[in-house]
Parts: sequence; structure tokens; C-alpha cells
Amino acid sequence: MRHITELPNKIRIVTQEFKDRESVSIGVWVAAGGRYEGKENKGVAHFLEHMAFKGSAQYSCDEIKQLVEGVGGNLNAFTAEEETCYYAKVPANHFKETFDILADISFFPKIAPKDLEKERTVILEEIKMYHDLPQYHVGELLEQLLWPDHPLGQSLAGTSSSVGEMSAAQLKDFKKAYYVPANTVISACGSMKHEELVALVRAKLGKLTGPAGPAFIPARRNQDRPSVRLHHKQTEQMHLALGYLAYETNHKDYYVLALLSIILGGNMSSRLFNEVREKRGLAYSVSSGIKSLHDTGVFMVRAGVDNTKIVGALDLILKVLGQIAAGGVKEDEFSRAQEYYMGQFLLGLEDTMDQMLWMGGGVISNDKVKSMADVIKRIKAVTRSDIKRVAKEILDPRRLNLAIIGPMSEEQQKQLGALAAVD
Repeated sequence: MRHITELPNKIRIVTQEFKDRESVSIGVWVAAGGRYEGKENKGVAHFLEHMAFKGSAQYSCDEIKQLVEGVGGNLNAFTAEEETCYYAKVPANHFKETFDILADISFFPKIAPKDLEKERTVILEEIKMYHDLPQYHVGELLEQLLWPDHPLGQSLAGTSSSVGEMSAAQLKDFKKAYYVPANTVISACGSMKHEELVALVRAKLGKLTGPAGPAFIPARRNQDRPSVRLHHKQTEQMHLALGYLAYETNHKDYYVLALLSIILGGNMSSRLFNEVREKRGLAYSVSSGIKSLHDTGVFMVRAGVDNTKIVGALDLILKVLGQIAAGGVKEDEFSRAQEYYMGQFLLGLEDTMDQMLWMGGGVISNDKVKSMADVIKRIKAVTRSDIKRVAKEILDPRRLNLAIIGPMSEEQQKQLGALAAVD
């Protein structure tokens, strides 16, 4: 059974007990991510996440790793646009000490000067690595087009300049502003008891105080003309990413768009996979996906394409998108998409880690966890006419944003630009 408790200081605790599991997955979530940063401290949320593992008030760097990995568990963290999560999966009998480690590194990191300099070098190398990987870098270029001059359009890792000049004071200021009880969720799933975790959280974090951090800068949700970014680089393969501004997390048509994405590029039965790869051989990989935030979202298509076939591949991708907006979907592909979504959703919640991430992500972003029954009900409520309506709205050529990395000739650049243009 799932339980949610809010402590007097506003920390929320959500659990799902599975008595038959041998593991427990725990997450400490903070509503602090890349969109809460400015140009001068871009990458601070990610930098702070890194520093948490270098040592805390109670645990050294070695102890943090050894106390979790030494019992067969795993420990990690991630920084996203709207949240940061520190998490672990361990045998159930090590649940209490693992929570203590996660809570300590999250809220009481040392941020020692010598560790700061070491980790600065590590992150600068990470930034270089991302820029050297065209399949990753093209996604960053797309985000710059989607949200120009906005934190969402800037790299989560920061820039060489912002990270190179990041100070301990900036890290501490960001932590003080956002690592507060009202911004915090503790989630856990597995062989444990809700009351036990509530008691642990109350003892460890119950005395923390502080108001919720400053609000984020609203992001744009519409555009009236396409944007293109062609980045010339000597690569063995062209990397393409196109995106359309789409729906926020709580939009009434969120699940319609999710099904549309599956139909277009969500699996090997999708239109894009069949048309671009199977029938024409224009790309090795082609897929679609969606990302939703508090106030905006994006529908994306990504592909890795032979250098000589980029124009034909883009032309076909745009035609496939246009066809579904104009003609809708067939009954069989619509039914397959519904079954695929529900099947993937159910399978994804079998593991304690996936369940913990689902619950924690729901509460940190939405202050609630959607039930399995509610999600399935919403998926079944979608109609074929909904798919066509949303496709026509979202896949409007005026909303197109296109980024490509590769060794494009002048003629290819001209042809690609023409394909993306609106008459």
C-alpha cells in the first residue's frame, strides 16, 4: 500500500511497501535543477550534486561509497531541469543506514576547497565529453532553439566559463535557497515500513527550516516561425534532432501526445522506424519522445543518418509527421500504441527502483502520485480523433526547431534550410 506523510516542516515522505521484495530503493528529491540557475551560476545544481559525494558532515568520500557498495547496493544521483535526486538500492536490512547516508550527503555536504577544485576539473572534462558526442550535443543545440535566452536552453552541466569560475559560496548560496524542507521529498519502495522511514526522516531532517526557494522564470510555450541550427563538424554520421514546443506535465492532452509519440517513433513498429529505416534505409536509428515540465514541454524526433542521405531523411521525416497531422491514424496502430504504453508502464513499475522514481518524481513535481488505474483510464480515454487533433496542433511547421551536426556541404545546408522553411 502507498502512503504519503508531510512533516510539520513540510518535508513529504512517500512509500510503497512490497513485503515479498529483498531490496529497498530510496530517493532524496529536491526541487532544485537547471532552470533555477542564471548565466553566472549555470551548472551550480549539477556541481552541487557532484560535491555531495565528496564527503559530508558524518561520512567521508570513501565511507559514502563503501557503506553502500560494500553490502551489494548501488548509489547514484541525477540533476534535471526541475529537480535533483540522490538515490540508492540496497538489501532491505541496510535500509536505515543507507537513508542516513543519502540524507547526510544531500543536506550536509562539506564542500571542501580541495574537493571543489578536483571536481571542477572532472565537470569541465564532462562538458568536453558531451561536446565531443554529436548525438548528445545536437540535443543541446535543439534546446537552445526551443528556449532561447532561457535557463532551459542552456546545458545542465554549465559552461566552461561558469563552471571554471564557480565558487564555494555560489554552491552554498544555491543550497541554502533551494535545499529546504518545502522543496524536499523522500521516497522509498520495497521491504520496509512507512512509519520507520517517517521516524528516520523526522530524526534526521525534522528540524530543518527555510522558505521555498525563488520561483523559476516562465518558459515560452509557442512560436510563430521555425528555427534552424546547422553545426558543421567532421563526423562519420549526421545527427539530427527536431523538436516542437508541446505540453506541460498537467496538460489535459499529455497522454494524447504520449500515444502520438509511440505511433510516430516509440518502437520498431512505429511509422518513422518503418519508413525511414526499414523501407528506405536512410538512418540506423530514428525515434521520437516527449519531455514535459511545469509550464512547457517538447515533442522530439532524433536520428543518426548517413552523411549523404541527410536531406532525404529529413524530407521523409517531415512528410511522415505531416501525414499523421493531415490523415490521422489507423485503428490497428492506435490500439497497438495504447497496449504498448500500458504494458511498458506496468512492466516499468515492477522494480523497486522504478517504483521509487515514479513516486518521488510525481510528488516533487505534482504533489501527488498518479495511480496505475488512473493512468490506464486516461490512456483508454484517448481517441483516434484526439491523436489527429493534437498532431495538427503540435506538428505545425511554424513550431519546428531543427538542429543538425555533421560535415554538411553548402548545397546540403541550402536544401535542409529550404525543407524547414514555411511558405
